[in-house]
Amino acid sequence: MLADRLLALREGSRRVRALGVRPIVRPFDRHRATRRLRVGVVANRRHDAHQLPEADDGGPRRVSGHGNVHVIAVPFDSAHRARRMGAGPPHLVACGLLDRLRESRRRVELSELAPPHEAWVAEIRTAFDLDRQLAGTVAAARTRGAFPLTLAGNCITSVGTVGGLGAGTTGVLWFDAHGDFNTPESTVGGFLDGMALATVVGRCWTSLAASVPGFAPVAEANVVLVGARDLDDAESELLNASAVVHLRAEEAATRLDAELAALGRRVDQIYVHVDLDVLDASEGRVNGYSGGQGLSRSELLAAIESAGQRCRVAAGAITAYDPAYDTDGRVARTAIDVALALANAGDVRHAAQPRH
Repeated sequence: MLADRLLALREGSRRVRALGVRPIVRPFDRHRATRRLRVGVVANRRHDAHQLPEADDGGPRRVSGHGNVHVIAVPFDSAHRARRMGAGPPHLVACGLLDRLRESRRRVELSELAPPHEAWVAEIRTAFDLDRQLAGTVAAARTRGAFPLTLAGNCITSVGTVGGLGAGTTGVLWFDAHGDFNTPESTVGGFLDGMALATVVGRCWTSLAASVPGFAPVAEANVVLVGARDLDDAESELLNASAVVHLRAEEAATRLDAELAALGRRVDQIYVHVDLDVLDASEGRVNGYSGGQGLSRSELLAAIESAGQRCRVAAGAITAYDPAYDTDGRVARTAIDVALALANAGDVRHAAQPRH
């Protein structure tokens, strides 16, 4: 059971940390990353690799490639390309994320999205321009039978991914240190990304969200938010009054498996959104907003695996990683493990039919 695994992981966390984590990443070369991460789909060869056992450090097993993966990079933060958290996607590619996915005999494609109005930077317009493109890219990936995996600076890309999933009842499993449940009326900081989940459930930016092909608001009761601990006062009130299931990091061990099982019975498919600042501060510095008590790396990977066992995972995303804060490379390594875990979760029920 997931509950037993997570409790054991928490009890052994001190021992695991004592072992240390060996960074596998290279120093970031932005020019090299830009050459590798370019607009358009990049054709890749399929690599043969033997199946590997579970890593000693608790990382996900490499499965024998049930499905293909389309990695969609959206390297923007508040309309700025490759700045702050927008630098995360190219950095993860440069650190070997695609190669790690290919080791499990998957065919991996890569594309990068860019807004049509780069000469005029406007946060809100650019965000929804990117969402409209992302919806089409996600839908096309699914048509080809590939698992869509988004690497993004901002969480508002979730609107595009949900749009790309199209018909069927969709649920959301959202890992985040923040609620992202503000609205234009409640926010005190004015950060669009702090309204991402509220937009997904239809509480704000409804006209712009409706312009995203295929998008329909997700029912609040079909959203499970895990690890949120840094909430504005007004945002907390909105979240508490909603039907969203909110599990703090310490509650995930005993409640998440049951919530996922119930969600899997209610919906046809789910989108798994991983804002990396859900991680506990001891796991490394993810961005300028991270900190506090969150999930351990092993707990996060186990939770994603549980989602794949209990729900049809139709798409995933890794967001909000700013490599400038990841001075020892630990977060990049975790992010690559998360990418593999998401791909594995999508493989588990890759051929599953929608629930009727």
